[in-house]
Amino acid sequence: QVQLVESGGGSVQAGGSLRLSCAASGNTFGTYYMGWFRQSPGKEREGVAIISTRTGITWYTDSVKGRFTISQDSAKNTLSLQMNSLKPEDTAMYSCAASVSRVINVFREDMYKYWGQGTQVTVSS
Repeated sequence: QVQLVESGGGSVQAGGSLRLSCAASGNTFGTYYMGWFRQSPGKEREGVAIISTRTGITWYTDSVKGRFTISQDSAKNTLSLQMNSLKPEDTAMYSCAASVSRVINVFREDMYKYWGQGTQVTVSS
């Protein structure tokens, strides 16, 4: 079992920055990928940024490339998402997720077994 707890959400004006954190506990050694997904009202949940916990390789959805950076601190079992140049369309509930599968389509949410409760990000224009 892996427990995930997000923090760092909030409200910011367009162009601003936020940093999300996800504290992981439990059997984190069994994870292969961790990432951030988001969902806004009326839309499907989408993968935003993923990191391989074994290699450090990262993937980003096109809309956040160059603006968001995912990172991990293995010693602290913490996953972070630095979000810069935020846009109103980034407004969503952001959730941390962890996968125990070795080979996955990294943006498929059904590949992720563990999920946090989410943290709200609101960007005003």
